[in-house]
Amino acid sequence: MRHYFTIFSQEVRALLYSPSTYIASVFFLAVMGFVFASILDEYNRAAQETPPAVVFFQYFWFPVFFMVPLLTMKSFAEERRQGTLETLLTAPVSTAEVVLGKFSAAYLFYLLLWGSTIGFHYILHLYARDERLLDSGPLVGGYLFIAVSGLLFVSIGVLSSALTRSQAVAGILCFTLLLGLIGGINYLGDLSALNTGAMQPAKAAVESLSIPRHVEDFTHGVVDTRQVFFYLTGSTLALIFSILGVEAKILHS
Repeated sequence: MRHYFTIFSQEVRALLYSPSTYIASVFFLAVMGFVFASILDEYNRAAQETPPAVVFFQYFWFPVFFMVPLLTMKSFAEERRQGTLETLLTAPVSTAEVVLGKFSAAYLFYLLLWGSTIGFHYILHLYARDERLLDSGPLVGGYLFIAVSGLLFVSIGVLSSALTRSQAVAGILCFTLLLGLIGGINYLGDLSALNTGAMQPAKAAVESLSIPRHVEDFTHGVVDTRQVFFYLTGSTLALIFSILGVEAKILHS
């Protein structure tokens, strides 16, 4: 892994120079700022039992659908389109180093964007001066969920980019996979067909993979090691398939 940090630093610079990075950043902050303001407006109208942070993280999926594709769709697709990927891999650098370097750079920006939302909660605490509005439990649990689940989401984006030479196709593929992962599994858990006695084990298995349920557990202080294992295993498999996909494309090009 000698060249990993070189690839990583190059990708960080590439993201800094990419317009899509700033589009994702501005859109993300605007959307999450609007979401946070809407939550506070509801609390202003009537008292709520649930802390604002718990409600805030329940909307994690909305920015993920557009932010992850924008951060990752260029990682391999653009290099394959320009023909620079083959040149990069002829250097003394392994495919694994290239994939991990690109993944780490995108994941770093993912964390930085979410980390910037801490300012929302700080400003609320600064002006409201109510300790109940800044409960550390939901905040720590929520951002822990963001960090752990982000491994899987970003790796899916890298995999999508590794499978095509078109940024648009990579973005659409990433969006579709994330929609199926976040929304599809949750939809399956709500099917009435799984409520029969024989299907109860399948229903329990599907519900254990429901990502909206994961964020609810994390924000309430319940960190299930099975959920953490799910994200770590999923991200590892996605990165392995990314490596295999890049190598396969190189061999057939």
